[in-house]
Amino acid sequence: MSGKLHTVDFTIGPEDNERQANLAGQFDEHLRQIERRLGVEINNRGVQFQVIGSAQSAAAAVELLRELYALTADEVLEPAKVHLYLQESGVDQLLDRRRDEDEVAVRTRKGLIRARGMNQAQYLRDIRDYDLAFGVGPAGTGKTYLAVASAVEALESERVSRLLLVRPAVEAGERLGFLPGDLAQKIDPYLRPMYDALYEMLGFEKVNKLLERNVIEIAPLAYMRGRTLNEAFIILDEAQNTTVQQMKMFLTRIGYGSHAVVTGDVTQTDLPRGTESGLRQAIKILKDVEGVGFNFFTARDVVRHPLVRRIVEAYEKSEGGGS
Repeated sequence: MSGKLHTVDFTIGPEDNERQANLAGQFDEHLRQIERRLGVEINNRGVQFQVIGSAQSAAAAVELLRELYALTADEVLEPAKVHLYLQESGVDQLLDRRRDEDEVAVRTRKGLIRARGMNQAQYLRDIRDYDLAFGVGPAGTGKTYLAVASAVEALESERVSRLLLVRPAVEAGERLGFLPGDLAQKIDPYLRPMYDALYEMLGFEKVNKLLERNVIEIAPLAYMRGRTLNEAFIILDEAQNTTVQQMKMFLTRIGYGSHAVVTGDVTQTDLPRGTESGLRQAIKILKDVEGVGFNFFTARDVVRHPLVRRIVEAYEKSEGGGS
């Protein structure tokens, strides 16, 4: 650490030995993560903390420790979770973040799932407030995961009666009959990210029971034609791989009491060359339609491994420069 150092003494409460241990981590590994990331020194005895560092870094560390301690009321912290929180909660972002963001969260059986950053917070608000919400941006920004979390919350609170997970099977050219197995086996590979999120939030056995009862339904986009979906939470994932006709077909399936979330990355289309993406056209056509929310994520919103964020930024820079 260089420059003028500031020392901040503060107390974290309420006092709770288990929560204090949860915050610090085994052998204080969580505190060491924060020290390395923010360039500060953290000392503590129980709920009494001392942070030493630059004025900005020390202030950010104090706020971060308070936020993480609040999380310990609902979940067990792990190094990976602390890492992801730090990934989004850089010094500048911590100081500039709106105060109400931490209140934007969805509740599942596995606990609270909170927004990380302004874009995720607004995304969750739009999913909650609009019948149709779009999440557009690169991989790793939480688009699908937060959509599934919102769907699970809506199902468990009985705001909807079923969940539908939909994805275009472009890789198979929608010629699913040429693939071995039944319908579920044919499209399973394309829906794996949503399955993984469901298993994490509801548990393996509960998800399988709901699938058996058709409370959770999986379907390739081509199988949605002719249906009207009432009192359902519908997620269309990888929507950049829909054609213009498919997107219009999907959006007109929304029935009374239903909510739909459309996610995709317009830079990663697998459509045949020369075919316009239905997601791109929907953004242009629906941008001013009342009751539709649009959320656009960038590399700054990536909450996976930091290398993923750097990769996305490098591609964005290259595409922006036309090289």
